[in-house]
Amino acid sequence: MPPFDIVGPESIRDGTATDAYFLQTERTLRHADRNPTVVAEVTADQFPDGEFELFAGVKDAAALLEGYAVDVDAMREGHLFDGGPVLRIEGPYLEFARLETSLLGFLSHASGMATAALEARRAAPESTVLSFGARHVHPSIAAVVERSALVGGLDGFSHVAAGEVLDREAGGTMPHALLICFGRGNQEAAWQAFDDATDPEVPRVALCDTYTDEVDEALRAVETLGDDLDSVRLDTTGSRRGDFRHILREVRWELDARGVGDVDLFASGGLDPAQLRALRDVVDGFGVGGYVSNADPVDFALDIVEVDGEPAAKRGKLSGTKQVYRTPNGGHHVGLADRAGPSDGEPLLEPLLRDGEIVREFDIDAAAERALSDAERVGFGE
Repeated sequence: MPPFDIVGPESIRDGTATDAYFLQTERTLRHADRNPTVVAEVTADQFPDGEFELFAGVKDAAALLEGYAVDVDAMREGHLFDGGPVLRIEGPYLEFARLETSLLGFLSHASGMATAALEARRAAPESTVLSFGARHVHPSIAAVVERSALVGGLDGFSHVAAGEVLDREAGGTMPHALLICFGRGNQEAAWQAFDDATDPEVPRVALCDTYTDEVDEALRAVETLGDDLDSVRLDTTGSRRGDFRHILREVRWELDARGVGDVDLFASGGLDPAQLRALRDVVDGFGVGGYVSNADPVDFALDIVEVDGEPAAKRGKLSGTKQVYRTPNGGHHVGLADRAGPSDGEPLLEPLLRDGEIVREFDIDAAAERALSDAERVGFGE
């Protein structure tokens, strides 16, 4: 019995991380000596409905399909989509049948979190927004959370091991536990100890709502750390928060009144895009947690749309190989791949694998730039 309930990468790669009926399907097709060449498409909605979502998880999907005798086309990570396929596989069905479960999981979960991250980014475009949500999910997928947050345009994240996976440095300063370990009335000792123990390049962000009024603790932090203090963070629980905007404005006023207007305000604690919009004019930065990590996965499905060169589909699905297009005015169009698309449309499904070989590179920063550009283009989050 393994110590943790984790399905390992070996099971994902060999396809045993799957639904049982796919293995039964394999046995049946082999018994019948049938293995047609098919085209299968991953879609959430058949037609555009004006509700855009952000595509993510492509790197893991490519790694899953690598080495199998298939050709794969997909949208680039960071594109917004609204109906039609986001990924297309062509090859003998038995090459990839058992991979469907993991493929959809990679794309669905990451796309849901990336969409939520982009909503947060668009809600506070001029603010620093960090991902604090890895604690809300199974630790085995922390890197997926943080990568999705970055693709959605967030500025950084807190999970150390995820940073090692992504080759990015995690950031963070102090929890309430640090203040509590020093005891009530000894907040100054905690802030000073943090300053003494921490590398100079780490920002001095004092948590200022542990025991007393936020204004009181913020001013005491200023007195303790002086010019070294970069920011104060308020993470006040909802049960004690009251009018959070008013509290933040009061702290800002009192800091300004004492000539320390260069000390930033950072807010965290169960924030969503609506709250970011309401606070962004009085706050310099935000930590967003559960809104991103707890986002609903996108409800992707994988459907066969062509068998041995002939259109085919189940009821309620659109047969035939398709292409999707983005027009300069932000329109999202779905059409058959062998027909002409919009004259000014940019085809979004591009080669991802050819005969099982990955033919694309994956860059988080490029995906984030693409997401923000696409968001402007389609009016996402307005």
